[in-house]
Amino acid sequence: MTERIIVAIPCFNEAPTIKKVVEDFRAVLPDAAIHVFDNNSTDGSGDLASEAGAVVHRIRQQGKGHVMRAIFNLPDADVLLVVDGDDTYFPEDIPMLLDALRTEDADMVVGNRLEAASNESMVRLHQFGNAMIVRIINRMFGTFYGDILSGYRVFGPRFLESVPVLTAGFEIETEITLQCLEEGLHIVEVPIRYRSRPAGSESKLRSFQDGWRILVTAAMLLRDHQPLRLFGLFSLLCGLIVIAAGLLRFSNYLELTEFSNSLLTGVILLFAPIGAIAFGVGLTLSAVNTRFKEMKQIMHRNKKRDD
Repeated sequence: MTERIIVAIPCFNEAPTIKKVVEDFRAVLPDAAIHVFDNNSTDGSGDLASEAGAVVHRIRQQGKGHVMRAIFNLPDADVLLVVDGDDTYFPEDIPMLLDALRTEDADMVVGNRLEAASNESMVRLHQFGNAMIVRIINRMFGTFYGDILSGYRVFGPRFLESVPVLTAGFEIETEITLQCLEEGLHIVEVPIRYRSRPAGSESKLRSFQDGWRILVTAAMLLRDHQPLRLFGLFSLLCGLIVIAAGLLRFSNYLELTEFSNSLLTGVILLFAPIGAIAFGVGLTLSAVNTRFKEMKQIMHRNKKRDD
């Protein structure tokens, strides 16, 4: 049976590049279906993609997250390849991504741009921002990923069947990676080449605003999937504040310092119950999450037996 590959290209005002991207990927994957998801472009990007032979979908809700949800709803894909429409990725790297999907039994293969990115292809601010976000998320979730924000990915059928996406903007790449991790799916990163946008093409990324949204999304996913870790850290912080206030009160008693005892007592009375409540909330949510995971595993096992 022939493997059905679908190439999906998110697109927002990419008139200088979208036609070339469609043609280049068709040259490498002549048997693949190519779909362009036009997200309210005002420069005729959708029409140019249609002229190049792509199937064009008009996505009215603004934001890459809405586009990705529409992409994941495409039917009948054995392999789904998603690539940005800005002509910064090389179609010739597709065989490496597909080979990793097949030979390493991966559920998602991510093209890692950062190893090969230069100051010409990615400005230093974006390189620094990407590296900082990756480092923070790796620390939060105990992972070792190299490029969480890549726009060049290949997805297998297990991913398409099981991973939900909820966010609306550029934080979608972070959510996809962390949701995949939560589902216990196998992620592989493959070093790829990356080039600068051609003349006339502009990045839609808002460095600080989108970076903040990415980190907030990571914190929300940590809350949803590892609540004891998040609330436990907050509880620990409250405990350290209480201990520090207690030590200062004792220092006042020894007449080594002269801090306000009433203020220190207020700090202790405020943060001690908050820390205890946070720890209890983390324990409760963790128990609920564990129960849902058990139910999901049983349902998945029963589904496989029925199939």
